[in-house]
Amino acid sequence: MTRPRLAIVPGDPSGIGPELIAKLLQDDGVRDAADILLVGDGHLWRQGAEQADLALDLNTLPEERIGDFEGLAHLEMQTIDPADVRIAEVTAAGGTTSLRCLDKAMDLAQGAQVDGILFGPFNKAAMTEAGLDAEDEHRYMARYLGFTGYHSEINVLDDLMTTRVTSHIGLKEVVAHIDEAGVCRAVDLAHDTLTKAGRARPHIAVAALNPHAGDNGKFGREEIDILEPAVRACQARQMQVTGPWPSDTVFLKAKRGEVDAVVTMYHDQGQIAIKLMGFDRGVTVAGGLPIPIATPAHGTAFDIAGQNKANVSATRQAFDLLVRMATTHRADRLAQESPR
Repeated sequence: MTRPRLAIVPGDPSGIGPELIAKLLQDDGVRDAADILLVGDGHLWRQGAEQADLALDLNTLPEERIGDFEGLAHLEMQTIDPADVRIAEVTAAGGTTSLRCLDKAMDLAQGAQVDGILFGPFNKAAMTEAGLDAEDEHRYMARYLGFTGYHSEINVLDDLMTTRVTSHIGLKEVVAHIDEAGVCRAVDLAHDTLTKAGRARPHIAVAALNPHAGDNGKFGREEIDILEPAVRACQARQMQVTGPWPSDTVFLKAKRGEVDAVVTMYHDQGQIAIKLMGFDRGVTVAGGLPIPIATPAHGTAFDIAGQNKANVSATRQAFDLLVRMATTHRADRLAQESPR
């Protein structure tokens, strides 16, 4: 099968993104796994290589040749003056280049010139200063792509995925936003993403909301009235779904490899567990969007930016997962385009 074509965006230039990508490109097997297009200002890629103390030859191509690039190539952008790059500082210029490079990568993906997008860490404060008028980059990407279906951030650690029924809302609002349809959507998102990543008939565990899974209604009826019916509805569609499991034990099952994904009820229920299990390997996937998009789950790490201290592990995990997803995406697209 033809290997996938990936666009890589540097992320916020004030952080560790350019350094991470330079290190990724030198990692064993990376350039053999995919054709890679670096989308961004040439001086940002050179900055990353210098920070990582590595050599990087940019094969810069004119945009009209991007459709048939192979190996490692570079699409030049002019989004930020070198003098405006301020290491370890939140700047509107950094947010602007993040958004413009991401936009270009999404344009290429919509035009089927690439099969997936990997981006270095963004800084939400910088993007907001640059005019980001969305809750986060995931909603920004959905709007840019004109996608109105269900989508949500997915967190990945090695072979484990987590999705959540509610996300960036206050804890006191969580219960009001949990219903059977929402739980089923989160299960479907985990199932579809795992399938696209090559996992056949994944086992998905649903976490409870209340202590001890409600203890037969003693600590709340959400498990009885909402979660158990949702699990049964998913099972009726021949999905391997179990639960609701007490949230203080379900991640023990996950750690032992007994499940492929955990559906949690709120943001920190899954985030605390998965980051404790492996913060430096975590990956974030833009789940549900029509294009495979992934990034390391950590932030811009201003405290170590420019010091050649950035750990590339999460970026490599994001790349490997994106390769699998983009391979499936490419095969599906080519199958749809072929004459029947």
